Amino acid sequence: MRGWLPRANPLALLVVGVASVPASLAVRSLTIALVTVGLYAVVALALVPSWRYILLCLGFALFAGLTVAYSTWRLGGRDEVVAATAGLRIVVLAWPGSLVAVLMDPARLGDHLGQNLRLPPRPVVAVTASLQQVSELLGTWRDLGRTRRARGVAPDRGILPRIRHGASMAFALLVASLRSASRRSVALDARGFAVADRARTWAEPAPWTRLDVAVVAGGLALAAVPVVMWAVG
Repeated sequence: MRGWLPRANPLALLVVGVASVPASLAVRSLTIALVTVGLYAVVALALVPSWRYILLCLGFALFAGLTVAYSTWRLGGRDEVVAATAGLRIVVLAWPGSLVAVLMDPARLGDHLGQNLRLPPRPVVAVTASLQQVSELLGTWRDLGRTRRARGVAPDRGILPRIRHGASMAFALLVASLRSASRRSVALDARGFAVADRARTWAEPAPWTRLDVAVVAGGLALAAVPVVMWAVG
C-alpha cells in the first residue's frame, strides 16, 4: 500500500492538502482534534513510504502547534484544553499538506495543470520550471558539501566556524542557483517558450485514473470527519 500514494495524480495529492483547511476549521474541541490527528497518523503510516519523513513532517507541524498552544494558553486565560485544541488545530492544518508535498513531481504537476485544468500554458511552464529549480537545491547543497569535504575544506569545531562554513555554503548555493536559472532560461527560449501561449504541445499524457479518484475520495473523507463531528456535536 505504501507504493500507491507516490503514483497518484499531483492534483489528487493537492486536493488532500487543501482539504485539511476546512478540516482544521472544524476542530473546535479536544476530542475532535485527537480523533482527527489519530486518523491522519493511521493513514500516513499505511500509505506514506517513509516513516522517518512522517515523523519529520509531524515534528515541524508540532513545533508550529506548540507555539500557537503556548500563546493561546498564555493569552487565553491559561486554559490547557483550549490551548491544546488550538495547537492540534494547526497540526491538522499543516501535517497532511506537508506529507503530500514531497510526493508531487513538478513535471507531472505541470502536465496535469495544463491538460486537465486547462490553465494558460506559459504560466504553467514557468511555475513547473521554478518548482524543479527549488527541488534541485537540496541536491546542489549535498554536492557542494561533498566537494568541500573532498578538498579538505570542512568546518572546525565550534559555533563560529560552523556559521562561517554555512554562510560560505549558502553563497556558493546562490551562485550555483543563478547559473542554473540562466541555463534553464536559455533552454526554455530555445524550445519556443516565448510562443507557448500560441502553439503549445505536451510531451507526456496526464490521465486521471481510479487511484486518483480513490486518493481524492480518501482525502475528502478524512477532512469530513472533524466537520461531521462538529456538526453532530
